[in-house]
Amino acid sequence: MAAEKERGTKKRKLDASVGKGEGGTWSKKPKESAPKPAKLKLLDAKKKSKEPGFKASKPSKSDNKASVRSKEPQTPKQRRLAAKEMSEARKKKRKPNYHLEKELASLWEKMRRYNVGTEDRSKLVTQALHKMNGKYLEIAGSHVLARVLQTCVKYCTQEERDSIFDALRPHLLTLSCKKYAVHLVKKILDHASKKQLEWFISSLHGHVTSLLRHSVGSSVVDYVFHLASGSQKQSLLVEMYSTELQLFKDLTLTNSGRLVDIISRLQLQKSSVVRHMYSVLQSLIEKGIVNHSIVHKAILEFFTIADKSSAADVIQQLLPLLVQDSPTAEENPQISAPEMQKKRKIKSKNVKEPLLARMVRTRDGLKICIICVKHATAKERKKIIKGMKGHIRKLSLDQFGSLLLVCTLSVVDDTKLLTKIVIQELQTMLKELVLDKNGRRMLLQLLHPHSSLYFTPEDLVCLNLSVASLFEQVDETKDLSEINQVPAEQGENFLTDNNEKEGRIVQSATGSKKNSFRRRHELLVESGLAEGLFGICIDNVGELLCSNFGKDVVYELAVGGSDGVLQSFTDRINALHEAIASLAVQPKTNETEEEHVFENFHSSRLIRKLVLNSPSFATALWKMALEGKCDIWAQGHSSKILHAFLQSSVSAIQDLAKPELQLLMDRDILKAPESKLTEKTADS
Repeated sequence: MAAEKERGTKKRKLDASVGKGEGGTWSKKPKESAPKPAKLKLLDAKKKSKEPGFKASKPSKSDNKASVRSKEPQTPKQRRLAAKEMSEARKKKRKPNYHLEKELASLWEKMRRYNVGTEDRSKLVTQALHKMNGKYLEIAGSHVLARVLQTCVKYCTQEERDSIFDALRPHLLTLSCKKYAVHLVKKILDHASKKQLEWFISSLHGHVTSLLRHSVGSSVVDYVFHLASGSQKQSLLVEMYSTELQLFKDLTLTNSGRLVDIISRLQLQKSSVVRHMYSVLQSLIEKGIVNHSIVHKAILEFFTIADKSSAADVIQQLLPLLVQDSPTAEENPQISAPEMQKKRKIKSKNVKEPLLARMVRTRDGLKICIICVKHATAKERKKIIKGMKGHIRKLSLDQFGSLLLVCTLSVVDDTKLLTKIVIQELQTMLKELVLDKNGRRMLLQLLHPHSSLYFTPEDLVCLNLSVASLFEQVDETKDLSEINQVPAEQGENFLTDNNEKEGRIVQSATGSKKNSFRRRHELLVESGLAEGLFGICIDNVGELLCSNFGKDVVYELAVGGSDGVLQSFTDRINALHEAIASLAVQPKTNETEEEHVFENFHSSRLIRKLVLNSPSFATALWKMALEGKCDIWAQGHSSKILHAFLQSSVSAIQDLAKPELQLLMDRDILKAPESKLTEKTADS
């Protein structure tokens, strides 16, 4: 026992001597204990957790970082898979019909292909509708599922389509104002029956103006307006006229199309109608919702009853929407020239079509644009023309856009600006314009303005359109629906009865102060447009003569235009005459596929017309191509050209051709011409 005690005391002394440092102090180094097994550690942790007052220690930040690092994906493939899983988890939380959306999307990809058979597609559509049954309202507002339902409506049977319509019938007005559901509503209306369309239009009663004010719902009203019949369009339109017509549905059942007739028949108060329509149109214009056909029609009807101040206010509110004027470095000194060039490059990459170009897609929209151009000030017209820059080609080849350019060339006095923006762009595409049905209108307007030969009566009404209340003091008993139309023969200025004694000239309905002939001369001759036209026509005379539309431009150039506007181009006119006659000199052969100009339908009519109205051309043609060769051309379309020499109003032309043609008529080779001209001359 004594020996063991001695060994224990020696061991404690040894440990004490080791534990002391250099300064004689004790070190804090803990004693090393043998590692415990994992099970013992868990048991110890459970025992400690059961002890009273025990608090679990939070894991340190270093431990958290280490655990996160261990879970982070290391390779790019793992990162992509992890991101995909995360997005899928978020979609499941956000979308209640996530699994249904995936199933329908796979079916949609199959059913919308073009190479799918009718039977296979009908099976896929039936399968998709079976999955969507009872959830149409939820699906209509979804970005993806609404497209699937649109495709199903397009390809499903009529019974399935009727069931979808019945399910969504109470909610169609609500869906018309939703971003994605609005396309589904349009698709349903496209395939709706007459009764269904009639029901939907009747359900719009009392909601037309409120839907038009909505940025999304307005498109549905305009869509229905295009699908509706005449009486249905009228029922939609009259709600914008008065509050009484909104409240009482029976009042809208009227056959009167004009607003003036509706006011007189229903005995409405004209001033209240003007105030109501002004408030409705003002809210639509402020929101920029003016590119719909129903709005165009309402604005035109408003102009028929509006007084001077109301009509002028609406026009002044419309003008800023038609103008897209980008600021220059001079107008904004804070922007430097290089920065402005960068901004213009960015804008040029993503150019939006101006409202002016969108409004002229319909005739009513064209009428509003023409009224705005005519009643605008010189400064506002300048901005409108600048807004057309870059869109001249598209407008010139459009049916109604070309008429807007015709009006602009006939009204605007700033010919330098027109030459810089409009004429210079037209000069780059002259041949295309001459051969195009709509493109030639600007050229023919400068050569022969407001001619019924080239413009239809509807086109002439549009070009001469203006608001009567803005030009003269109209009596209250006078019907303001009569649009002031000034004939072209009266010139650019006219005298009213009130100002005739005083001798003051009132601005005409064209809204221009410059003389028409002077404006045409500056745009046609001084700009170099006429020279380019002569070059195009002489170089391509054969192609233009045989075309249905190009021959009209050739004719106007060959006769020198109306009022002698091309009298300074005598040499070029004679060169054009010789070019036409040189084609006529070519012999008549059946070997070539191309028809001779005397035998072609269009060119023979043009040459006959030139013989009747241009003595110089008739003389050149007779001497170069017909003298001594008339027996060859005595039959077919060419015989009409020979008859034109005998029907000419110039006696010298008749005397030139009569001896030879009389011999052919005596021998019954050439039929005698009719005593009465069947075709009007250009002067008539």
